[in-house]
Amino acid sequence: MSQPVRSGVGPFGDLAGGWVPPEDLRRLQAYRVLAAYDQNQAGQLAFVGGDESGLDRRELGDPAKLNAAALGYLLGASQQIVVPGAEANQVGAGTPQARAAAQVQEELRDWARRELLPLRMQQCERSTVRSGDGVYTLAWDPQAGRPVLRTLDPGFFFPEFDDEVDGGEFPGRVHFAWELPEDPRTGQKARLRRITYELGPIGAATRPVPATGSSGAHREWATGPDGGQVLAPGDAADPVSGVISRVYPWAPGRPSLITCYLTDAEWLLEDLKAGHDVNNLPGDKATYRVRADGEVLQGLDLHLDFVPVVHLTNSVPDAGEHWGQPVIARVMQVLDEISATDTDSSAASATTGQPLLAVSGARVQKDRTTGMPLPIEVKPGTVISLGDGGSMTVLDTSAQLAELRERTDHLLDRLAGNSRLTSSGLGTLQPSQVPSGYALALALGPLDSLVGEMRLARDHKYALLLKMVGRLFQAGRVEGWPDGELPAAKLVWGPHVPTDRTSTLDEVVKGVGAGVLSLETAVRMLAAVGYPIEDAAEEVRRIRQASFEAAVRLADATGDNEAVRAFLGLGPAGPQLPKVPEPAGRKAPEA
Repeated sequence: MSQPVRSGVGPFGDLAGGWVPPEDLRRLQAYRVLAAYDQNQAGQLAFVGGDESGLDRRELGDPAKLNAAALGYLLGASQQIVVPGAEANQVGAGTPQARAAAQVQEELRDWARRELLPLRMQQCERSTVRSGDGVYTLAWDPQAGRPVLRTLDPGFFFPEFDDEVDGGEFPGRVHFAWELPEDPRTGQKARLRRITYELGPIGAATRPVPATGSSGAHREWATGPDGGQVLAPGDAADPVSGVISRVYPWAPGRPSLITCYLTDAEWLLEDLKAGHDVNNLPGDKATYRVRADGEVLQGLDLHLDFVPVVHLTNSVPDAGEHWGQPVIARVMQVLDEISATDTDSSAASATTGQPLLAVSGARVQKDRTTGMPLPIEVKPGTVISLGDGGSMTVLDTSAQLAELRERTDHLLDRLAGNSRLTSSGLGTLQPSQVPSGYALALALGPLDSLVGEMRLARDHKYALLLKMVGRLFQAGRVEGWPDGELPAAKLVWGPHVPTDRTSTLDEVVKGVGAGVLSLETAVRMLAAVGYPIEDAAEEVRRIRQASFEAAVRLADATGDNEAVRAFLGLGPAGPQLPKVPEPAGRKAPEA
C-alpha cells in the first residue's frame, strides 16, 4: 500500500481517478485490503497485485470470524435508549424534569422502532469493526414526519480539514463522493456524485429554479415586491451590519449566525482536470439534483446549526487523529501466517492421502505404440508384481502434516491473545479446561478491556446521534417536542458475556432491603445482566403498584392519602373516598 498508484494499474488502479485527494488514497486502499481479508479474497487481491501464488492461498474465514466475534461482543445482548431520570417519573406524579425525561425517552424509543435502529446499527458497526470507521447520516423526512437514519460506506466519506481544525474534531464541511459508471443503454457517461454538508453564515432566502433548455436546475435569491432580497421566516437582520441571525427551537433566546447547507450534484468525469479533487470541483460543470418535492439541492438551507453526520471510530483515535483502527489491524501478519500454514497443510494432506511410491524390480506394462513403460496407477485392490530383489517404498508425510496442524493451533492461540478476543471469547477453549468461574473471568479480562475500549469510543457518538434526532424533531415542529434543551439521552449496551444473574439478584434484594440501593438503580442492575426488562420506568411503576407494605409505612409516616395513591400509581382520589385514618395515639402534625 505504500507504492504509488497509477490509474488503471494494479488492484487499486481504479482509485486513482484524479478526484481522490492523496491523503485519502491510502485510507481507501486500506479499506479494500481489509474487505478482501474479511471476504476470503486476500489471495485474489495479491494475485492481481503480481503475486502469482496468490490464487493458491488457502483462506478459511479466520478474519471474518474475528470481525463477527468482535461485533457480537460489542453489541451485546441488547441495546436500549435511556434518558437518566426517566425512571423517577410515575403516573400522575414526578417532577417536571422526570416527566420531560420520560417523554423524551418514550419518543426516542418509538423513533428507534420505526427507523429499525438495531438493523442500522448492525450495518454501520459491521463496517466500523471491519474497516475502523463507520458513518451515520440523518435527514428530516416531511412525509414520514420523523428523521430518517442511513448508513454509508466510509470509503465515500471525505471530511475537509484545514489548518484551524484539529484532526480529532469534526470539521464544518464534509463530502460524500463516489463514481457512477457509464450506461451505454441510456447514453449516460461516467459521472462523479458528491453530497456536501457545510456550515456557513445564514443568508437571505432562496428559491428553486427548474431546468430549462439553456441551463440546469439551480437556486437563486428570492425577491420581494420591491425587488430586494427577503429573509426566511423567523430570521432577523442587524440594521447596521446586515448580519442575519436565527433562533433555533433548542436554543431559545440565543440567536445563532450559522446554518448547515446541503448540496447534491454530479460532474462528468471527462470534465474534471488534473487540479480538481473532491474538495474543489468546478461549480460551472455541476448538475444539481432535484428532490421529490421540487427543491434544488444547491446550497439548500437545512435550518440546522450542526452537520447531521456522525462518524464512528472502532477505537479511541490518537491525539490529532480522526480515523479508527479495525479489529484485525494488529494481527494481519498472524492471519497471513495461518493462511500460509493452511496452504502447506493442504499440500501435505494430498501426499498423505495419496502417498508417493518408489518401486524397483516391478513388471510394468508398456505402451504398444511407443514401447515406453506405462505409469503405475495405485488404487484400492491394485496388485504390483515385483521381480526377484524388487522392493517398494512408501513416502510417509503424516508427521509433517501433524506438525503443520500443531503450528496452526499455536498460531490460533497467538491470534486469540494478540487480538484480545481470547480463546474463551472465540470459542476455542474447551469448557473442561476451565477450573472455575473465577478463572474464566480472569481469562476474559482482555476481552472485557477490548469491549470497554470499543464502547468508550462510541458512547459520546451515539449520545450525539440521539441529540441530533431530538433537534430534528424540534426543527420539524412535531407535536410533543417542546422548545429548549432536551434531556440528554444515551445508548446502554447489554452484557457482552454471560453474567451471574443469581448473584446480582441477591445483591439487589439485599441492597434494596437494607435501603442502600434505590429501586430505580436495582431495576437497572437487573436489566444490565440480562433480565427481560424492556422499560425500567414501567418496571418500577409495576413494582410499586404491588408494594402495599411500603404504602402502609408511607401512610403511617405522613397520613397523606394523596401521597399514598401517587406512590401506588392510582392517581388523585375522588371526593367520595375517605382520608387515610391516623393511627391511634398519633398527634396531627403541627401547621
